[in-house]
This record gives sequence, C-alpha cells and structure tokens, in this order.
Amino acid sequence: MSASTVGRTARPRKSRTRSRTVSARPALALSILRPHQYDLRPACASLVCPDCKTWVPITGLQTKNPKIVPHDTGRAGKDAAVRCRLGSNRLVTVDVSVKKWQERLEDGHAETGHRRKTTVRRKPKIAVAPAVTQIAARRQARAEDKRGDGRPLWRLREDQWAATASAVRDTDIRRAQMPAGAAPLGAPPVPLKTLHPERRNS
Repeated sequence: MSASTVGRTARPRKSRTRSRTVSARPALALSILRPHQYDLRPACASLVCPDCKTWVPITGLQTKNPKIVPHDTGRAGKDAAVRCRLGSNRLVTVDVSVKKWQERLEDGHAETGHRRKTTVRRKPKIAVAPAVTQIAARRQARAEDKRGDGRPLWRLREDQWAATASAVRDTDIRRAQMPAGAAPLGAPPVPLKTLHPERRNS
C-alpha cells in the first residue's frame, strides 16, 4: 500500500465509466461462474470479481465489448483504497442468455430450498470396562458389607474372630492331647493318658 492511499477509502463503483483502458488478460466468460455470482438484469448488471471477490458493475453490457469497471478491493467508503489491478477493465464474454441465467438461478434456489438441516447425532460415550481385579474387589466389598450390616471391615473381622475364638482354643487343646497319628473310623476313643503297665515280680 502506497503512502497516497493511507487514510483514503475505496471509491464508489460507477456503472458507466469513460475509461477506454482494456486489460490484457483473457476475457472472463460468464458461463464459468455460478448463477448467483453474476446478475444480468440491465438495471444492475454486475458480477463477483474472481480476483478480489467483490461485487462490481459490468459496463457496456449491451455493447460488443462489455468489461468490468475499475474498482477497489474493499467496500466503498469503508475499506482502504486498494485498486484491484488484475480484475479492473477486464473484458467480459456474455455467453449466457438472461432467460437461461434466470432458469439456472431458480433451479438453484429450488434445490437449496428443500434441503433440510442435518441433525448431528453424537455417539454415546462407552464406559471403560473395569479390570478383573476391580470386579473381584467390588464383589468382595459388597459381600462383606452385606454380612457386616454396614460395619467396617476391621470391626467385622474382630467380631468374627471373637465368635470363633473359644471353639478354636478347644480344638487346639484337644489336638495337643491326642497322640500322633489318625484314629480309625468307628474305633473306640484313643486314651489321652499314657499307660504305664506295672511289672509283676516273679
């Protein structure tokens, strides 16, 4: 941007200009543009400049050499005055009739008018499967909570041990008194005291 354009805004685009300058670029054919990118009505003949993407008038639409008027890249009176060098004064080839353009424009509106908005359906989030050890720990915790009626695990174990302590103690005493070896099934009870027979004097 040169120093002369600083502070200046884009100039209004006149539908008719006296400039006889013609761009050296090939003529722009309207058939390569989409119907909504140009307007062939005589009162507002215009198109979207392929270079700067702004709407600009077409001068001399009824003549042999219609062309794009000189224009700036920004909005008139608002954006900086930067001339579109590539698109200004470029010849336009009108190879589409007004009737054909209107038909294509109406067909495009009819096609887009019946479109429905696509509903985005998000996939539900799948929970991560717990590990085998986590499943076992949960089951054990539920079983212990059920047996303990909500009592803490340490208290439950203490109560269980206290309930069986006397029976375990009696079993240990009997086991210590019995001689080594297993008693046969259905046999009389094994004596717990060691027998010492007395010797007879001859």
